[in-house]
Amino acid sequence: MNKAAIDTSVIVEYVDRKGKYHDQAEAVFDALKAGQLGLIIPHPILAETYYVTATIYGKVGVESPRSRASSLIEWLSRHPSVHIPSEVGLDLEAGEAKLEHQIALTDCYVLAASKVFECQAVFRRREREMLSCIGALEKAYRLLFLEDYGSAPQFGTE
Repeated sequence: MNKAAIDTSVIVEYVDRKGKYHDQAEAVFDALKAGQLGLIIPHPILAETYYVTATIYGKVGVESPRSRASSLIEWLSRHPSVHIPSEVGLDLEAGEAKLEHQIALTDCYVLAASKVFECQAVFRRREREMLSCIGALEKAYRLLFLEDYGSAPQFGTE
């Protein structure tokens, strides 16, 4: 089974049916549901996903936004093809990425997971803070950005 470490932005784009890259994010989750893709989601990504989705659900008027966000996190954490690593080596690798690239810590966890588990790091798009070091990131990690795909990205064909 192919694996991918995913960022909060990919999960949020999947939840946001009107999102610019919803179709691409949906392809990631369709592959997960079909058993074709295993997702690696570090703990900080789950925390950030809870915060962001609860905020979005509240803004769009979803009843019980915190409960809805909690259900999403529980679904992810219980899914048999989702791995939520807690190894110290992952924390050290994320810290190294932060020291080297000076980008968001959650992004560093996704990058670290991609390195530790030898898989792609999947982000919605290139964040502004990544642009100054994108060349170094592309050399050090296997990156996939939903923004680069007009349709569904293919996993395992790199």
